[in-house]
Order: sequence, then structure tokens, then C-alpha cells
Amino acid sequence: MNLCELQDAAPQPVAASDRPVGADTAQTEPVPRRRFDPFWLVLGAITGSYLIFWLGLLGSMAVHSTPHDLWQALQSREIRYSIALSLFSCTLTAVLSVFLAVPVGYLLSRGRFPGRAWLDAALDVPIVLPPMVVGLCLLIFFQTWAGHLIERVLPFTYTIAGVVLAQFVIGAAFAVRTMRGTFDHLSSRPEDVALTLGCSRTRAVWLVTLPAARRGMFAAASIAWARSLGEFGPILVFAGATRMKTEVLPTSVWLELSVGNLEAAIAVSLVMVVLATVVLAAVRLMGERL
Repeated sequence: MNLCELQDAAPQPVAASDRPVGADTAQTEPVPRRRFDPFWLVLGAITGSYLIFWLGLLGSMAVHSTPHDLWQALQSREIRYSIALSLFSCTLTAVLSVFLAVPVGYLLSRGRFPGRAWLDAALDVPIVLPPMVVGLCLLIFFQTWAGHLIERVLPFTYTIAGVVLAQFVIGAAFAVRTMRGTFDHLSSRPEDVALTLGCSRTRAVWLVTLPAARRGMFAAASIAWARSLGEFGPILVFAGATRMKTEVLPTSVWLELSVGNLEAAIAVSLVMVVLATVVLAAVRLMGERL
């Protein structure tokens, strides 16, 4: 190809008459500036005020005592026992809650049967009941003949098992809500494809649905763990607050305040704040929300 052919092949400028109508105006039309909307300023002020309020509450508690006094309070044998028992009972409660929440949440999300809405509402009862009422219900149930039969096998009233049961009643309800939302957001198409390829429903759920729901399962376990950590009313009524036996972190705060030991109560409260913050951060890193 010679120079003349290259010049002929070069793109020629488009004449003004050949340009589409409105092309120049579309390119030169100024972008409208976004006007200031005070609506967002008001919402930001409300959100910021609430956040500052909460940070102020936590900060005032954190600076009330010196680190040395807080550390000395945590050296108490009773408080160390309550920390260990809380970690054990909350972890066991979280595991049991997930084992319950996965099948129940799947049933509520994918099942179609009469009375489904009523079942969904009934499973929310532990969430809306006052905590003291939950503990009283447990205490009265284990005074019946059915409760006595259960306690012949495994005692619950005023025992560590009672602590776990009181935490489980509340924590499992929140875990069920979380798993139901998880399955609602998962598409059923991969599971249906597995069924058409010859998998049974159980195998399709095990191989396809549950791996896709692992983040939701982690979030359900986390919220059950966090709720169990803060349970006070059901544990106090049903399991008691016996030192070195059924004492967990919330009851430690109550016991220390009852004897006027404010430093120990603040120290235990800060431990609970740190543990709750760690759980929240772990859930956020997994990409889920509580």
C-alpha cells in the first residue's frame, strides 16, 4: 500500500451537515449540579447523635476506673470462673442453636403447608416475651411430672445445664430468624438442578444449599452466641446465681453491684463489651449483618 492509498484510507472529518441532530448540544450541555438537600443533613445529625450517645456511655464506663483497678478486679476467682462458664455455655448454645435453626429455617423458607404463617409467628414468641417470663416458664415446667422425668436423666434446675437451656431458648429463636432470612435470599434453582440430576432432597440440600448458606450459618451462630452472653433474667430465675456454680458474666455484674463492688462490675461489663465487639467484627468480616 502506497502513501496515497494510506491517505485515502485515513478517516475524514465529518461534515456538520452529516452529524446527527442534537449531537453538539448533547456534548456541550452542562451537567446539572446536585442541589443541597437538608433532608440528608437531618438524618446524618440524628445518626451521629445516637452514635455519640452510645460512645459516650461506653467511654464513661471505661474511664471510670484505672486499668490497674480493673485488672485487679478480674483476678477474682469467682469472676474468672464466670468468664470461663460464659464462654463454654455460650459456645455450646450457639452450636445447638445452629443445629436447630438450619432445619427449622429451611422449613419456613422452602416449605409450603397449611399453618405455615402461624408456625412462623409461634417461633417468634421467645423473642417478644420478657426474659423473666421465659425463666419462670422454664422453672414451672420442670416442676411438672414431665419436668421431673427429664431431671431424672439430666438435672436442669439450678445447674450448668439449666444455664445452657435458658440461653438456648432465647438464642435459638434469633438463630432461626437468621437462617430463615438466609434461605429466603438463596436461589432455589441450583437445588432444583441437583434434583433433576438425580439427587435426593437430602443430598441436594447437603451438597448444594448448605455450602451456599455457610455465611448465614456463621451469622446465626454469632447472634445466638451474643444473645446468650447477655442473658440475665432467664438464668437468674431458672438456674440461679450461685458463686462458682451457675454464675455467668451478667449475673456477676448483678452480684458485684449488690455488694457495692463497682470496680468489679465495671470490669466484667467491659469484658462483655469486648467479647460482643469481637463477635460483631467477625460477622462483618464474613460479609453478613446481625
